[in-house]
Amino acid sequence: MSESTQRPERDRRTPVVVIAGLPGRGADGVRRAASLLGAEPGTVVVRHDLTELREGVVRRIVELDGRETVSVLELAHGCVSCTLRADLLPYLCLLAERDSVRRIVLALDPAFEAEAVCQAIREVTVAGVVGRVDGPAGRSVRIEAVLTCLDGRDWLSDALGDETLSERGHATVEDDRTIAQLAVGQVEFADALVAFDAGADPMDCMRTAAVLARLAPQATVSWVADPEALHADDLYALLAPIDENARRGAGFDPHGPLLRGQPPLDAEGGVQLVEFETDRPFHPDRLHSAIDVLLEGVVSVRGRVWLATQPDEVVWLESAGGGMRIGGAGKWLAAMTPEELEQADPARSVMASLRWHEQFGDRHTSLVILVNDADADEIRHALHWALVDEDELRQVRFAPERVAQWEDPFGDQHEEPCEETRSTPVTGDGHSRQNER
Repeated sequence: MSESTQRPERDRRTPVVVIAGLPGRGADGVRRAASLLGAEPGTVVVRHDLTELREGVVRRIVELDGRETVSVLELAHGCVSCTLRADLLPYLCLLAERDSVRRIVLALDPAFEAEAVCQAIREVTVAGVVGRVDGPAGRSVRIEAVLTCLDGRDWLSDALGDETLSERGHATVEDDRTIAQLAVGQVEFADALVAFDAGADPMDCMRTAAVLARLAPQATVSWVADPEALHADDLYALLAPIDENARRGAGFDPHGPLLRGQPPLDAEGGVQLVEFETDRPFHPDRLHSAIDVLLEGVVSVRGRVWLATQPDEVVWLESAGGGMRIGGAGKWLAAMTPEELEQADPARSVMASLRWHEQFGDRHTSLVILVNDADADEIRHALHWALVDEDELRQVRFAPERVAQWEDPFGDQHEEPCEETRSTPVTGDGHSRQNER
């Protein structure tokens, strides 16, 4: 058989279904869905109880063939990342070695984020597993699907708020993640969604459905009365249509298209996607003043920002409800050395060539804003106001040394003056990376 007609080798890694949900009916849905999937022969359900994480104690609960086993783990640092590295990832590798295990279901505690778990599976090296060469757990397992369960009664209000996980009593005080961050992140990362609508206001459900269609357009969605009304047939019917273009735990490329799938672009009941694109940089101080317009009546913001004072760096901006993260996403292609350009993603280079500026190269701003009753024109006006004017643009062109002296609230060495500022953890365990407003 010629090389061109050979069939691709079958993926022999053990499939993993990841299930996430907020505390309450979302978490109840996680347990119900895991139990239903776990009834299939050869399926292992793994969940970690993090209610005593503050004391450095984590309980691993494993269900297989109707039997439940509980192991008590003592972690020196008592954080989510430690639980991932010290127990979950090695345990996945061990399960994958068993011929009797056909599928693994991860029923995530709300303190775990599906995206962080999948990233760790792909990237974190697992060492010391007997009989296995050191390397990421992704060599042994593959993400089959990510399923999110949510409560139609209050998910949207959670996604628009600014209450932290610790304020709800679900995390340590050092954990600054917001409920909105979890609510939006769980939906955005999902391949399939189950929404429970018993007792929910029909108008709230309609608006929530409009948000879901725009936040996760590729996800299959099922509305069920409550967790106990969820049946195995519902789950398999929900998971079966997941196509080959679904994320299946894949990471998000900050330099790729911001609109994934084919979300509705029209307004529906006050819910609307607003795109903002420009080839002119922001004045950092004015952008800082304008940011509040993105934190009221806005479900999420995501995108790349060109700051006049940081000409080499792609500034990444994302928000969920009343919380915002601003951090780095590497260099602009125009600021890279020839050696760095050789390592750049070819697809990114092709897209950049379509909008290349003779002086500024690929520098630009591109934001996608999902609003809920916010004024789209007001948002556009505020962002346009924050751009450099003609005189400032001349300075950007011809006097970059003067631009470097401008006030920059987003600079690495700047101490954010806002009272509500706090450090933001990458994986939700107190290990900070970025400034959050």
